[in-house]
Amino acid sequence: MDHFTINRLGARGEGIVQNGAEEIYVPFALPGEVIAGGVSADRIEKPKIVTPSELRVSPKCKHFKTCGGCRLQHYNPDALAAWKGALISDALEKFNLKTEIKPTHTSPPNSRRRATLSGRRSKSGTVIGFHGAASDQIIDIQECPILDPRILDGWPVYDMLVIKGASRKGSIKLAVTVSDTGLDISVSDAKPLSAQENQYISMFCVDKQVARLVWNGEMAFQSTPPTITLDGIQLRLVAHGFLQATEFGQNALIDTVRGIVRDKRTTVDLFSGMGTFSLPLAKTRAFHAVEHGRDMLSALQATANQASDLYPITTEHRDLFRRPLMPDELNKFDSLVIDPPRAGALAQCHEIAKSKIDTIAFVSCNPATFARDARVLVDAGFSLNWVLPIDQFLWSPHVELAAEFTR
Repeated sequence: MDHFTINRLGARGEGIVQNGAEEIYVPFALPGEVIAGGVSADRIEKPKIVTPSELRVSPKCKHFKTCGGCRLQHYNPDALAAWKGALISDALEKFNLKTEIKPTHTSPPNSRRRATLSGRRSKSGTVIGFHGAASDQIIDIQECPILDPRILDGWPVYDMLVIKGASRKGSIKLAVTVSDTGLDISVSDAKPLSAQENQYISMFCVDKQVARLVWNGEMAFQSTPPTITLDGIQLRLVAHGFLQATEFGQNALIDTVRGIVRDKRTTVDLFSGMGTFSLPLAKTRAFHAVEHGRDMLSALQATANQASDLYPITTEHRDLFRRPLMPDELNKFDSLVIDPPRAGALAQCHEIAKSKIDTIAFVSCNPATFARDARVLVDAGFSLNWVLPIDQFLWSPHVELAAEFTR
């Protein structure tokens, strides 16, 4: 076997050997390590660690390397947090941007409050868990150091749902969210339920304290509306509505955004979702929330209407990719919060650049599109003052961020 030295980690968390102009990808390897293995195409799939890094640690989960979720459990936590900050600075450098990258805020283990599991029937019962890396195989997990224990406590429910909804030939998906009132479960790709099966499942869910069950997009059971708490405000969850992955991350983002717009009087919230920022920040100023998802917008407005200690919140249903807010609309506000999906908000940023807005709290789940959009804002006179990395996907290559822009 040939020997190689790992030069750096790639954006997907794999070790990279720089072999001339060629890059060789090595899973589960760390910078500085000497590894041995055979190269197939541009990969060494099963490397032997010859000289381990001092930053290598023992993985926390017995499913490490088989489950496709946590690719970096072998990396020292402090080094991993620094690497996630470096992912952001590297993305900015590609657009000739530099700023302060603050220390990463990392969600603790066992704090992930939402997960999408896969399940199928087997000869002996069921297989439920996560897909292996780049594989259709479902890893039947018995433990998970990232999930909220309440998700793991729901395994008897998932087992029953897979038995009722899956076939031997295909798998179903179970999107599970921990709410204040119980588990909120949405099953997709499942067989239709008969009336008798629906009744049986409903009784089972009552016994296991499930708040709601959605089956192939239709409500199958609800004992009590699932809710979460946003800075003391009770918000009813929308099935399939966007929710921050951890409460830690949610609160870190709220506190950061609140600090950026703290001295402002009127704020517009673009890609508002169910109101992660509009609702808690409306305790101190009026908000206008813009969102394409009607269900999420309705949930936000209903919560605002019921709250007694909030400034007025107005809502607007709008596809900001096709119809971004224009400068004359933006000029009604003195600050802006924006939290776009992974594709970013290029069209909207071009209009923000032409507006009189002088303060932006920018939240992103994709450093690459964030850097692209930041370039537009900086070219229009904004200063990118700092970026705060927030890790809600422990031991994965994924990182989110909040950033302050002013001019």
